[in-house]
Amino acid sequence: MANAEHSVRGSATTDSRLGAARLALWLVAAVLAIRQTAMVLRQPPGERFLDLETWVGPDGGLHLDGSLYTDDRFTGTPFAGLLFNPLTRTAEQALGIAWTLGTLLLVAGIGLLVARSLPAPVSRRSSLLAAPLAIVLLLISLPVRNSFHLGQISVIPVLLVLLGVLAVREERAAGLLIGVAAALQPTVLLFAPLLWFTGRRRAAITSGSTFAVCTVLAWAALPSDSTTYWFDHVVGTGLGSHPDGLANQSLHGALLRFGLEGPLEIGLYLVLAAAVAWFGLRRAVRYAQDGQLLLAVAVVGCVAIAVAPTTWQHQLVWLLLAAVGRVGKRASDRMLWPVLIVLTVTLPSKMLLPNMVVLEPIRHNAVLIAALAAACAVPFLARTSPHFGRPVPTEYVTPAPSRWSRIPLLPFWRRVVTRPNLLLELMVIRAGYSIYSRIRLEATGSVDEAREHGRQIHSIEQALGFDIEHWFNHAVVDVEWLEAFFNFYYTSFHFPIPLIILALLYIRRPGDYRWARSALAFATLLALVGFWFYPLSPPRLMPGMGFIDTVHKTADLSKPEFGAMTAVTNQYAAMPSLHFGWSLWCGVVAVMLAPKLWMKLLGLIHPFITLCVIVGTANHWILDAVGGAVVVGVGFALTYVLSGRRKLLPVAPVVLPSAREPEPERASVPVARGRGSAAPEPAMAGGGHEDPEGEARAEPAVPK
Repeated sequence: MANAEHSVRGSATTDSRLGAARLALWLVAAVLAIRQTAMVLRQPPGERFLDLETWVGPDGGLHLDGSLYTDDRFTGTPFAGLLFNPLTRTAEQALGIAWTLGTLLLVAGIGLLVARSLPAPVSRRSSLLAAPLAIVLLLISLPVRNSFHLGQISVIPVLLVLLGVLAVREERAAGLLIGVAAALQPTVLLFAPLLWFTGRRRAAITSGSTFAVCTVLAWAALPSDSTTYWFDHVVGTGLGSHPDGLANQSLHGALLRFGLEGPLEIGLYLVLAAAVAWFGLRRAVRYAQDGQLLLAVAVVGCVAIAVAPTTWQHQLVWLLLAAVGRVGKRASDRMLWPVLIVLTVTLPSKMLLPNMVVLEPIRHNAVLIAALAAACAVPFLARTSPHFGRPVPTEYVTPAPSRWSRIPLLPFWRRVVTRPNLLLELMVIRAGYSIYSRIRLEATGSVDEAREHGRQIHSIEQALGFDIEHWFNHAVVDVEWLEAFFNFYYTSFHFPIPLIILALLYIRRPGDYRWARSALAFATLLALVGFWFYPLSPPRLMPGMGFIDTVHKTADLSKPEFGAMTAVTNQYAAMPSLHFGWSLWCGVVAVMLAPKLWMKLLGLIHPFITLCVIVGTANHWILDAVGGAVVVGVGFALTYVLSGRRKLLPVAPVVLPSAREPEPERASVPVARGRGSAAPEPAMAGGGHEDPEGEARAEPAVPK
């Protein structure tokens, strides 16, 4: 009875958590929809729906006498021009509201279709959260945001294809939908072979016939424009922005960016496009026959991205659909592919990779590379694979009992013993730091406000009796070698030391890596709050106080110049000091985890030297360091509250991630249950935890 009651209670708790998560996601989707609508509609008429305005505005291409493609204003197909011609009689404001709300409905329709089409088996968690999560991801993706801003129709072909392939089973109706989509976006015609080779031949024939009828109809109504589009510009290749620009994420655009041109470029492009279409369609047919029809649609869409002569940002929705593919046998690797896709379609490429010359070919073609990988290379699991629904489970350690019973713990995550996926960690760290840098740069405030806060800090320190910054700054300047050392330490050790410690923890102590990394992430996020709400001028930028900027040697405080860093960092984000905060985090981790006494001593010395450096170079007040210590302390406290006390694990032998492959049958080993419980229970007595796909399983025991 006890076990039964525990199972029922666990099921009720799981359902309540799923319900709360689902409600939260729907609220996020609603907020994003409202925000997107407000951002578009509050723009002046001449600054919103830029592409739509060039089509149907007062001076748009559809109003002009002569060709649609005069001055390259209109970039759609002649059929699209014929279809949108009636809109020229609609008032701009009414059109804007209707267009925005209509686009929102189309995005919601895509999200609902995606949620209904997930390949079986689908866990209860996935079935409940799929729809709101899909809509949220669509709304934050660059293609959809770009479509809202420009007034583009790129979501319409996507929805028509999803309806024709996934929802409408009547062959002629499905073919009609895909044919109309192809008339709006010609590369969509690649879905006809998918229909043909998956047994829906009537739908394939109907889609081709519908495309031909729409094209002929547009040719009859607009013969000159049709000739211009199909022959003079070769399916619209020369329309719009320059095809060699970074906005064109197709094979043709990539080859032009590499400096190829003329017959050589055209021949190589045709060969590569044919190869990508061949391999991609073969893979799509295989996944469709395997029962993963949504993944097949995504693969064909990624083929269309690559082989189209021009693929602009608003046409990249297909890539987001590829996130449904499952990659990897282990549960710890399962999130790598969807996170990679979401980051690629959500963040600009310059935020995904560092600004290094050697990485420019990847940065400039990040979306194309992801589309090619989805179309031709990524080994998506088949539904017949034993790991499709049950990946190799992740090993967890039994939580240590809490020392402070009055602190309510919220164990949102369990402590993982094995190393996380290295590529996933690097991507998340890079994206997180890029977002942190962007927010830090935006949190500028006013210079007068920052200097007023600087005077407040100085007054507080005077009242407390430790305003030593001016004395110490000049004492450092008087000793040449000490000034040089402090300048070198300030510019050289802020980033490498935390990264080195994280790398050592990842290799030597994977069970403690996640805990330490989470504490550092929380501290950094909390620091952003201080940067945003309390802009603070450092001592070196306070006029009339006599501080000397030993690092930058700036003299004109009205226009301080710090080289390349001036444009990429906020000089008034001083409270709290992450220079000291990150060094303190390094010291705490070293004292707790370092195996040697001399390593612990180095860990203690680093924050002390950093404190001297940031004060001696006039980059921070002493109270800034106090603020840095506070956010680090709160970061460790939040980690404790969310995951419980971290019982230190013994140092494990170094094992390469690829060589560590837990055996699936270990999932049946009994494990101790409950926080602080020492007595093990049968594995299924209290109801197993859910794996990433929502399947119940037991946890393997980890020796203490």
